[in-house]
Amino acid sequence: MLPSFFDSVLQLIVRTSTDLPPDVRAAMRWARGSEPEGTRAAQALTIIAQNIDLAVDHEGAICQDTGMPTFEVHVPVGSNQIWMRQQIRAAVAEATRRGKLRPNSVDSITGKNSGDNLGPGTPIIHFDQWERDEIEIKLILKGGGCENTNAQYALPVDLPHLGRADRTLDGVRKCILHAVWNAQGKGCAPGAVGVCVGGDRTSGYLHAKEQLFRTLDDVNADPRLAEVEASIMSTVNSLDIGPMGFGGKVTLIGCKIGALNRLPASFFVSVAYDCWAFRRLGVLLDASSGAINHWLYRDPSHPIIPMLDQAGFVRTGKEVRLNAPLTEQDARSLKVGDVVLVSGRMFTGRDAVHSHLMKHEPPVDLHGSVLYHCGPVVVKEGEGWRVTAAGPTTSIREEPYQAEIIRRYGVRAVIGKGGMGARTLAGLKEHGAVYLNAIGGAAQFYARSITRVDGVSLLDFGTPEAMWHLTVEDFPAIVTMDAHGNSLHKDVEQESGQHLEAIVAG
Repeated sequence: MLPSFFDSVLQLIVRTSTDLPPDVRAAMRWARGSEPEGTRAAQALTIIAQNIDLAVDHEGAICQDTGMPTFEVHVPVGSNQIWMRQQIRAAVAEATRRGKLRPNSVDSITGKNSGDNLGPGTPIIHFDQWERDEIEIKLILKGGGCENTNAQYALPVDLPHLGRADRTLDGVRKCILHAVWNAQGKGCAPGAVGVCVGGDRTSGYLHAKEQLFRTLDDVNADPRLAEVEASIMSTVNSLDIGPMGFGGKVTLIGCKIGALNRLPASFFVSVAYDCWAFRRLGVLLDASSGAINHWLYRDPSHPIIPMLDQAGFVRTGKEVRLNAPLTEQDARSLKVGDVVLVSGRMFTGRDAVHSHLMKHEPPVDLHGSVLYHCGPVVVKEGEGWRVTAAGPTTSIREEPYQAEIIRRYGVRAVIGKGGMGARTLAGLKEHGAVYLNAIGGAAQFYARSITRVDGVSLLDFGTPEAMWHLTVEDFPAIVTMDAHGNSLHKDVEQESGQHLEAIVAG
């Protein structure tokens, strides 16, 4: 049928996973220039910039969570959409086999990972016909961390720090501000939001996500919505949430709003939050061969300008070196704001591992251990494994378990992103442990701190959810919750809430 179609889709998937589009690169370059040198925000953005460069140089996944592949496909009238769907699914499976996508599709009832990103509902493919004699395919890879910070509001509604949001554009503005504030560092700020005003609950979320296919520098064709977008961008960065929720000047790099008609009884505002790893590309294909005629969002003839013109993350000499396993004294000697370099043995553990440990003894000795909230991308090499991407996942999902696991098994350090809640904070203080915030999305950067894969447990959970035994060297992170009851995340949430109130008052 279309002899080049499969290869073209595969190229699109690989490029989307490994190379941010120019508009996002420009926004992140601006963000980095906006944060004062030496701040936590500047350190985070330097690591992010280095990670972006590494991903391109090594054609590795920018973030280990390659998300839910969502394809928007426009085809000429009469095209065989059944065959195209089969080829797109085959390309997704091949990209997964090559380690460009992490296997993310799990059975919602059993939790079993399909291993190839295929299953009911995955990948998401939306077809639409048009009267042009070419095929357009757009792809967005939106990870689970930012997906969990999506929000939908039914107006009128009372919002913390903002008061009542009415069925007006000012009410829409309040909803967007609340969604960004509520995401904090859990969504890997600085992020971007796609918004839908109206529709029903289903169409609203879909249309909000479709807004993320717009470039960050475009201007809304509807002047009413353009005004709201500009208003959000002129005020939201005064919240002082900052990169990774560390505090800072840049919290959002884009806001794109669309509108759908609604029922008189309903007024929904749907917000699709995307992280700084804003992976979105597209192609135009020849309708007779399926070959790529043109790339969307990027021009391959223009060379990629590196994000950094120097080495990247620079050590100051003030970093605290930690060698695992750790003692209680090691943990209690740390305080919020300390930058640490972790070396030694580290174990990964995400949702399935934490649930398992509540009912079963761990497969390894966790006393004094460093537990990393991470679902890496791994490839089999002979009898062993190699990690190709290994950034942190959002930690708040483990809040129901973390304090108890620390108490039972003597874990001394937990690494993740976005912080944890009051129960974990109390557990850290009582048992002498710390929470270390790694930079969300920096999967290539952290993969280079992993010197060896020593083994794996619970592999039947699937590679993202298994417990990987890693040896790391100088793995950098920031203490954001210490053993003395202090939490940077709690402080930033409270202070940014006060900024919200000031915006409304102003």
